[in-house]
Amino acid sequence: MKTTIEELLAFRAVVDTGSITAAADQLGQTVSGISRALGRLEKKLATTLLRRTTRRLELTEEGQTFLARTRAILDAMDEAEDELVTRRQQPAGLLRVNAASPFMLHAIVPLVPEFSALFPKISLELNTDDLNVDLLAQRTDIAIRIGPLRDSTLHARPLCSSRLRVLASPAYLEQHGRPKRVADLASHALIGNSQLPTLNQWPLRGPQGDSYAAALAFSASSGETMRHLALAGMGIVCLADFMTEADRANGKLVQLLVRDTVEVRQAVNAVYYRNTALSSRITAFLDFIAARLQ
Repeated sequence: MKTTIEELLAFRAVVDTGSITAAADQLGQTVSGISRALGRLEKKLATTLLRRTTRRLELTEEGQTFLARTRAILDAMDEAEDELVTRRQQPAGLLRVNAASPFMLHAIVPLVPEFSALFPKISLELNTDDLNVDLLAQRTDIAIRIGPLRDSTLHARPLCSSRLRVLASPAYLEQHGRPKRVADLASHALIGNSQLPTLNQWPLRGPQGDSYAAALAFSASSGETMRHLALAGMGIVCLADFMTEADRANGKLVQLLVRDTVEVRQAVNAVYYRNTALSSRITAFLDFIAARLQ
């Protein structure tokens, strides 16, 4: 016999609440009903999922493995139901979105007019922060994060990736000359990030491998500030394509050391806590921007 959804729900509820009695209250069932569901589940799987003592319930090793699959199955069902609800109803209400200022300005803001026309009942609150924010502390519904993700407790959705390039303005190059080799950067003014040292490892081939440690003449906490310093002719910078596409197209910034550049792409992800009350708004926003950022 196959496992049923009711049995999976009972198993998850017992683990999350810590007792069969609390799980029964949460699911609106009887204690005996929850106990029987667990018994059936363990019989079907031919294994013990929970060790029962007089004081508490404890997951076995097999129980821990099965719990991860159980959560994935039930989350997928919830998301499928939410998607159908979203299609039937017009999402409405406040949606708080947080992103680093360069991504907000160059990638999100240009899409807002079209999004608002499609979803007029969603009110967007757009906040910027150049460091990873705590979603709960900052009352954020969705955060756009660039680079590797650290917090495994969040739901994440890949949106796109953006290539890194080493750039300078024509004015800077006219005054200081164009570096022909990676080693030439040692005699130039380099612009980097003051808060995230990993961003000062530029994707350039050299004696040390495929990464060049930039010795900075100027630094800033925001990529947008770094961009403006480069546009002002203050030095050479390494930035993602999403914030420099227009500058490169109109010649305000020029890519350097093309043959020595390693193709490195920064992943862009949306992260959020699962919240059923917000799910239709979150789904509408992420579906919309993901389709356009690709």
